[in-house]
Amino acid sequence: MLVIFDWDGTLIDSTAKIVSSMQEAVAELNLPSISDESVMGIIGLGLPEAVRVLYPDADQEALDQLRAGYSKHFIIADQTPCDFYPGVEVVLDELKVQGHQLAVATGKSRRGLDRVLSNLKMQSFFDASRCADETASKPSPLMLHQLLSEFGVGAQASLMGGDTACDLEMAANAGVPSVGVSYGAHPIERLLPHQPLKIIDQFEQLLPCVD
Repeated sequence: MLVIFDWDGTLIDSTAKIVSSMQEAVAELNLPSISDESVMGIIGLGLPEAVRVLYPDADQEALDQLRAGYSKHFIIADQTPCDFYPGVEVVLDELKVQGHQLAVATGKSRRGLDRVLSNLKMQSFFDASRCADETASKPSPLMLHQLLSEFGVGAQASLMGGDTACDLEMAANAGVPSVGVSYGAHPIERLLPHQPLKIIDQFEQLLPCVD
């Protein structure tokens, strides 16, 4: 089976770092204040789409400045890598032992994902990945369609795991079964409308879903 994971908020405990980096960029640019919940709500989107949702009336120059500011603050903060959620490393290793193929479908940029994989010394761990700046942002199904095509598997021979509504909506749009996690950026009530097979509270609970 091809098992596809979102990154931030699903495998890595990075939600607080994303929120603080965005809030620092907002303050630095003297933009109207936004709540932490608003920032959490856009996690999973590509960065251009995320800042547009946060500031729909802002001009492109302001949005570009916010994107640059967020990236600057996140890169500084990410010099200390985020931790994996409990159980993630054990489960990923077990999935590989069982012969499953593993991929990442993320709202991060290619540069950002490559940086964190390098910091974690996991550059060769996943069999493939897609990032928001090299394909369409979630919830478009394009990155999943591309991964399915790359591996030559059908939607029903794959599984998507994610913590946000856009992760699970992307999976639904691609016809890919999904599993939501309850510990990430979005509350369960935002995940349920996209009909995941299950909502798990601990990462170890993923294994029976793959079996």
